[in-house]
Amino acid sequence: MRYPAKTLSVFAVLAIILFPVPYAAGSQPVEGVLVEAESFDQHGGWKLDTQFINIMGSPYLLAHGLGQPVADAETTVSFPSTGKYRVLVRTKDWVAPWQAKGAPGRFQLAIDGKPLDETFGTKSAKWFWHDGGTVEITKPEVKLTLHDLTGFEGRCDAILFTKDLNYQPPNDLSPMDQWRKGMLGLPAQPVKTKKYDLVVVGGGYSGMGAAISAARMGCSVALIQDRPVLGGNGSSEVRVWAQGLVRRGKYPHIGEIIAEFADSAAASPGTYEEYGDKLKEDVVRAEKNIDLFLNTRAYAVKKEGESIQSVTAFNTRSSKRTEFLGSLFADCTGHGEIGYLAGADYYTHEKGHMGMSNMWTWKEADTEKSFPDVSWALNLNMEDFPYPKRFHGEWFWESGFDKDPIKDLESMRDWNFRAVYGAWNAIKNKGGKDKHANAELTWMAFIGGPRESRMLRGDVILRKKDIVNKIAFSDGCVPSTWSIDLHYPKKQYMQKYPEDPFISQAVFDSRVDRRFGYPVPYRCFYSRNIPNLFMAGRCISVTHEALGTVRVMKTGGMMGEVVGKAAAVCTEKDCSPREVYTDYYQDLEKLMARKGVERRDTIDGEFYISKDSKELPPVIDAYIDPTTLPGLVIDDESNNVQFVGTWTKGEGLKGFVGNHYVYHGKGKKAEIHFKFQVEKTGKYEVRLSYGHHENRATNTPVTIHSPQDSKTVKINQRIKPPLKNGFISLGTFEFEKGQQIEVVMSNEGVDGNVHADAIQVLPAD
Repeated sequence: MRYPAKTLSVFAVLAIILFPVPYAAGSQPVEGVLVEAESFDQHGGWKLDTQFINIMGSPYLLAHGLGQPVADAETTVSFPSTGKYRVLVRTKDWVAPWQAKGAPGRFQLAIDGKPLDETFGTKSAKWFWHDGGTVEITKPEVKLTLHDLTGFEGRCDAILFTKDLNYQPPNDLSPMDQWRKGMLGLPAQPVKTKKYDLVVVGGGYSGMGAAISAARMGCSVALIQDRPVLGGNGSSEVRVWAQGLVRRGKYPHIGEIIAEFADSAAASPGTYEEYGDKLKEDVVRAEKNIDLFLNTRAYAVKKEGESIQSVTAFNTRSSKRTEFLGSLFADCTGHGEIGYLAGADYYTHEKGHMGMSNMWTWKEADTEKSFPDVSWALNLNMEDFPYPKRFHGEWFWESGFDKDPIKDLESMRDWNFRAVYGAWNAIKNKGGKDKHANAELTWMAFIGGPRESRMLRGDVILRKKDIVNKIAFSDGCVPSTWSIDLHYPKKQYMQKYPEDPFISQAVFDSRVDRRFGYPVPYRCFYSRNIPNLFMAGRCISVTHEALGTVRVMKTGGMMGEVVGKAAAVCTEKDCSPREVYTDYYQDLEKLMARKGVERRDTIDGEFYISKDSKELPPVIDAYIDPTTLPGLVIDDESNNVQFVGTWTKGEGLKGFVGNHYVYHGKGKKAEIHFKFQVEKTGKYEVRLSYGHHENRATNTPVTIHSPQDSKTVKINQRIKPPLKNGFISLGTFEFEKGQQIEVVMSNEGVDGNVHADAIQVLPAD
């Protein structure tokens, strides 16, 4: 449903903290000390969680130990005076919303090494101030310790020491925020920055693309990211491999910036190292025109008329508030948060939307590993979930399809926790016990990977029918090469928890041009009612179905590159994002035609390429169009191809003919028959296309059958084909016009996988 700007009542609530106002009832500071958990000197093994600030009001520390208690978090606190204090800890029992027993998030608070009698994380389905009793403070400074008891997602937001023994601190968001500022002694007004040409909020692929692109075009840029690392879903925290092809279509240099830092993970989830968090940060910090603000959460917007004047954010460690002034703003938050706060038109697919994933990995250890009782987790048996092959719990561990995609995010993440721990319990302690004595959980994302929430509305709303009918918009510029990929609950695993499924399946519409991509219009990248707001990533102006193709990270990153260049046009011409399309689109086209490494120091500066810039190698296109090859080409998709056995389609080995190749393992009989006729009697060379790999066969038999003769050639498919476009010659043959000829590949006697792609028949001079 649509939510026009005038209905956004929450905006007024969130924006109230920007202006000096009297304290609301119950929100006055009290004599005592407030300790924000995120400000602890040492977090130990606790994780800083900033995902749900707009839901529960603050960052918090999470004891994410996969069933092993995490190392203590510690800090030193100064007290204004000694005496008796009541201690209250803001926390929750995170499984209580489902009436699950066991309180897995238990932890203790110790003062100078002595734990309080009360155990926290044991009460309330909602965040609240858990009464810890009274303590006697006998010296000006004391040491506080958060001691995790379980390793199962205990959480602490803040700790209050108050001399008013009957005091109850506020728990509602707006009064609590005012109260926190007073207790922490924060200034009534945030510190203001200089005025930036472009303020980018969100440090995923789209935000990085926008910031780097604009900076290289001479804009001054602030890049705001609420996590300690860049990359979003493509960081080591979430570990989704980057998908979508870059550097193609009308503007083949778009995507070159993304290629500088994109991961090349071999799996999803991959390893920590594969995501290159340091590389991403280094690439951004190398740009002199970018000021990077990590651990900085944007939460409010100030406007002049319909335009955004500033975005206010706070540091998630120190709570320091900063107001970022700008001429232009780019919402790259994924959730469309800045557009929402500014009153931008948007759409949310409320029911049946794609959900949130928390992926996970495991390993076989050298010794036996136990796993504790998790009666509070989902009660799963081995048949209730897909077995985690290759030691990976992949993208399809996904939930929240009918939940509110904003308000229920913490619930979605916690439900995913319960699902994974329930599955692991089945593997370790139930049906999988005998085969998994040494199995050990090694990693699980505590930062969720959402796919769909708010989509901000631009001058064009891209729809599925536009994409499948290849509607050519005049401003089409970012190639989307991913199939329309929508996720739904998988019925096979819905039986036990039909009200909230946790395993998904992908349903593909393959009518997207996966060679060159469908060009997404520029008009999807700016707000139709907030004049100076861009957007890039999954919050752009598309429908639910169209989101299925544009939502992958490299594609979003290219949107960011275009937004950055459009921001430069706006800055140079003193125009709005819309006017870039109506009046200055040729100027944007000129910038999109430039190489990603090209730069200028200022908007009116000269373009140059730095001496230390690295030119990217030529694009190795995944697809070779069979119609562009000489001679007669029979691809594995051709009607003239017959299969024996079930062959698997593949796209992982790049440089194949057509839309994919096929392969088959050794064992059960498998053959592929390429059939053709020649139009003229004579000598012909027959070539075979294949992709080489270490798991391919060294002795793949290929037989050429004609009425005159039959010849079998054995191919070592672990060796790169010697001819252009991945072909190898099978020999020269005499063929007669109109006769049926077959080239047959089989897996008889092979020592690896058989790879089949295409046959090429060329006249032999």
